[in-house]
Amino acid sequence: MPHHVPDRPSVHALLADGTTVCIRSVVAGDHDQLEGLYEEMSPENLRLRFFAASHRSAHLAADRACAPARSGYRALLAETQGRVVGLAEYGTGDEKDAAEVSIAVADGLHHRGVGTLLVEHLVSAARAEGIRAFEADALSENHAVLKLFADLGLRTTRRFEGPEVRWTIALDQSDTYLTAVEERGRAADVASLEPLLRPKAVAVIGAGRKPGSVGRAILHQLHAGGYTGRLFAVNPAAHAILGVPSYSSVGALPRTPDLAVLAVPAAVIPETAEECGKAGVRALLVVTAGLHADQAQALLAACRSYGMRLVGPNCLGISNADPELSLDATFAAGHPRPGTAGVAVQSGGVGIALLDGLSRLGIGVSSFASLGDKFDVSGNDMLQWWESDGRTGLALLHLESFGNPRAFSRTARRVTRRMPLLTVDAGRTDAGRRAAASHTAAAATSTMTRGALFTQAGITATRSIGELLETAALLHSQPLPAGSRVAIITNAGGAGVLAADACAEAGLSLPAPTPELIDDLLAVLPDGAAVGNPVDATAAVTEEQLTDCLDRIMRYDGVDAVLVALVPTAVAAATGDDLVRALTRAPGRRAKPIVAVRLEQGLPVELLPAAEDGTIPSYAEPQAAARALAHSAHRAAWLARPAGTVPDLDGVETERARTVVETYLAAHPDGGWLDPRTCADLLACYGIPQIPWAWAETEDDAVLAADRLRGFDGRVVMKAHWPGLVHKSQQHAVHLDLRGDSQVRAAYRDLETRFAGQLTGVVLQPLAARGTELFAGVVQDEVFGPLVLFGLGGTATEVLADHAARLAPLTDHDVHDLITSPRCAPLLFGAHGNGPVDLGELEQLLLRLSRMAADLPQLAETDFNPVLATPGGVTVLDARIRLVPCRPQDPYLRRLR
Repeated sequence: MPHHVPDRPSVHALLADGTTVCIRSVVAGDHDQLEGLYEEMSPENLRLRFFAASHRSAHLAADRACAPARSGYRALLAETQGRVVGLAEYGTGDEKDAAEVSIAVADGLHHRGVGTLLVEHLVSAARAEGIRAFEADALSENHAVLKLFADLGLRTTRRFEGPEVRWTIALDQSDTYLTAVEERGRAADVASLEPLLRPKAVAVIGAGRKPGSVGRAILHQLHAGGYTGRLFAVNPAAHAILGVPSYSSVGALPRTPDLAVLAVPAAVIPETAEECGKAGVRALLVVTAGLHADQAQALLAACRSYGMRLVGPNCLGISNADPELSLDATFAAGHPRPGTAGVAVQSGGVGIALLDGLSRLGIGVSSFASLGDKFDVSGNDMLQWWESDGRTGLALLHLESFGNPRAFSRTARRVTRRMPLLTVDAGRTDAGRRAAASHTAAAATSTMTRGALFTQAGITATRSIGELLETAALLHSQPLPAGSRVAIITNAGGAGVLAADACAEAGLSLPAPTPELIDDLLAVLPDGAAVGNPVDATAAVTEEQLTDCLDRIMRYDGVDAVLVALVPTAVAAATGDDLVRALTRAPGRRAKPIVAVRLEQGLPVELLPAAEDGTIPSYAEPQAAARALAHSAHRAAWLARPAGTVPDLDGVETERARTVVETYLAAHPDGGWLDPRTCADLLACYGIPQIPWAWAETEDDAVLAADRLRGFDGRVVMKAHWPGLVHKSQQHAVHLDLRGDSQVRAAYRDLETRFAGQLTGVVLQPLAARGTELFAGVVQDEVFGPLVLFGLGGTATEVLADHAARLAPLTDHDVHDLITSPRCAPLLFGAHGNGPVDLGELEQLLLRLSRMAADLPQLAETDFNPVLATPGGVTVLDARIRLVPCRPQDPYLRRLR
């Protein structure tokens, strides 16, 4: 039977042209509108929909859609400004895992993506209800519907029956389908941002006549910055402000602006937004701060109702530095320099720092958005804009929150293969977060979760604004290194030592030069030079000698990057040598990245002009140069590795697992920790290996169970159980190494006495063989979704904190990274003379755990500790699972925030 899924709340989403529609379930009150939808269709469209042009069909179709809710049927409609523009519905017949689907779109709205968007939402609803396929009949001449089905990205089969085509559409969620949905979403998103980031007309509402207001400052920036579109002010008390014509209201403007900047008090924001929507404004920039909950809700409702995209509130503004537009709608002190870096921030102060830094470096800005409270437009939107604008080559983000991390991750993985994507890992501490009761939740920190997101998406995560700019300078100006091997050249031994320490601390290697390279370098360097790594060229080195040295090292295959640490000397000054010039003019320099360190440099990082219109980054500290090189090497390694895939797993029974979960939650509406038997049932659905075990609720049952379980040496383990018990060892609720019936009885009586009133039974297991004790678990993060953790297990797992984490679903690459990242990894590969554990089985365990977490959103925590890994296999010795009631959500469904 299909699973019962409650009606979903209404959501807003974007059509192909960037306009907004509301997608919601049909209710009885929609009858007249739905009947009107059909009655307004042309006879030809009615014939294509119903295979006959009959207006009676309209009434019957509205009756069916508005009938009381019933199992196996769902109807969704699309509406804009209260008008129904589309309907999609499905109904199951005798085959409960398949449903007939039909679509209707209002005349005049074809080819704008209404039907496709409705079907995507219907697919998501059907999957949640356990439906595996859609079936549909269409006339072979109905090219619009045939194209819709063919372009969905789902597996389809067609069967021609005279003038009709019978479609079968498999609903399994493949990467092909997600990619198709993403591409449709990207195109719609970019179209919706055109009025915001490429407006032909802008109105500033709230620009004061006197200096000091934010609105006036933004109007000044737009006017003085040379904005090439039409510019208006809205202020009923002025006819002109700063030379810009002013009008009494939005409705009085001579033309409707694409973008309205709202710099009015919070109390009038909702009515001003409503006025803009009625006038036909397509985008709002709200810089006002301090909106209370009702005002915020009214603002967003107006934007959704009238299809306006929104940046803010509480933000610095936006800019598009394209010289053909010169849009600077910010109240920053200066205008951003046009360039190639896209910037999105939540903090206005961070935004000002990045704009200033990028302009000073000469990198410049393609477009900038201060997202503020991020009611609507997000970092994900900006990534898709930069991907498509043809100008951005470097993306910088400073995000304090993530609305849909899994959708963001997919977008970022795609974008960062085309351009570097850098971020500041803000909010790294656990100050506002407290560990839950289980090992898994205690191990999962916000830093670890964000780190998993950044690592899997190929995002370069830095720890400060300074480090972000330092790394951006290198990625903007230099090629990526082939690896992490660095050669250091210096004219001062002490500077070389500092650089060597910095490189080693950053995880870079300093290979020793070969004898051939040593001879080659000594031939061009002054007497007394020390040719190792670092190469100490001495203070006597001339510009020409340094150039020759660099040329030889750049041609040497044994290094991937070159760091040159220079200090000014009287020797060079006396001879007129410019060592920095040697650095910037040597030929062949673009083959490998090269960076300079100048300890006397006043600024943290500069870009030095180099040959062939290039630049070379120069740092005041060797640590900054080393960090930037390490980030560059990590990016190169990420790009070199093919995109991972989520492997298919055999023996997975997802539907049975969902039934186990639903049955438990029906009996425990508030959720809780599963009892051992239910836990074992759930693990069996995913083929996760457990050590043999038995349940006992009396002393005699415990003895009988122990007799059945005793292994070759006859020893067993007894573990107490009661609902909510997590830390058995801390509670002294475990007896190990029990031999014979008398010890089993004594252990049971001990647990029964000490935990009287709590104990519900005991679990008995054979004493496990020796092996490596590991930990694997899952925690469902409210924002990020399921996070899989892995590391060293046993009673000291929290103390040692030797864990790695990746967001589910895990790819083959993610599993490899999980296994190799913890400090204990060498133990798994046979360190200290022990044989390697069964790595294949370990990978399978993590993949199956990931699949379970991805399938079951109700799975709040899973804790496998210990997991025993040996050369012969991998076994879960102790498993705990906590379920909570949770409504399934499709993280990849197209919808606005």
